[in-house]
Amino acid sequence: MSIQLMSDGGADIPKELMDKAGIKVIPLYLNFKDQQYKSGVELDLESFFKKIEETKELPRSAAPSPNDFYEGYKEVDPAKPILMVSLSSGLSSTYENAVAGKNLLLEEEPERKIEVIDARTASCGQAILLFEAYDKIQEGYSLSQLATYLQDKVEKATTLFVLKTLENLVMGGRIDKVKGTIAKTLNIKLLMKASDEGTIEVVEKVRGDKKSIRRFVEQIGDYAKTFEDKVLVMTHCNAAERAKSVLAEIKAKYNFKETYLREMGPLISTYGGDGALVISFFKD
Repeated sequence: MSIQLMSDGGADIPKELMDKAGIKVIPLYLNFKDQQYKSGVELDLESFFKKIEETKELPRSAAPSPNDFYEGYKEVDPAKPILMVSLSSGLSSTYENAVAGKNLLLEEEPERKIEVIDARTASCGQAILLFEAYDKIQEGYSLSQLATYLQDKVEKATTLFVLKTLENLVMGGRIDKVKGTIAKTLNIKLLMKASDEGTIEVVEKVRGDKKSIRRFVEQIGDYAKTFEDKVLVMTHCNAAERAKSVLAEIKAKYNFKETYLREMGPLISTYGGDGALVISFFKD
């Protein structure tokens, strides 16, 4: 391709897009007490769950360093422009470090052309932006045109989450144990979304799994009315059959142009927990 697409370990990118677009990924790190791993490289999902079971702890995530990005950019042919779609700056220092890595390389090679986009989302939210980028590259967009276009699409990207369990939020200290126990007793499920600022916010608390899934699917219609020209990407944490069933409901209700399904990587699974589902699409 005329432009090298890049992203980071916060993105859960369907294999179909990875294969055809040749996207280069800079992994984030997951730190357990005894060891650090490159997420998705040195630790796949099966090993990740096994590690949590063994250690009874959730890892802490860490952004790639500016040097990680510098090295990643440097591996690309200097004549090829780079577009980097980064994990939300509201969730991680990944974006800041991606820009710092760009500046390090530009000091050495000022003729390089690199644009870094703050996705203000994560997981499949980054994936739908990469789908858009790939399509526009096929249409002949220059790097500056592509960056301007994607900045506008960031505003329209909608990422919704439904959690089946709050266990990981409790283990990670994001919800205290008392609230987590009450929520479990009352069978409370959280519906969440990526906010305009790129953080994750709770939008609804629903009792019961079936009702939470029903609201999860209904919410799509709150954000978009036309679907024929839109792509939807869904990711799941260790819940392939659940995800397929919910995706079938979505496809029956909304006429998306294309839908894609893939398993979450370890990074997003750290926060979502077993059974979590995430969907991303562009609102009207």
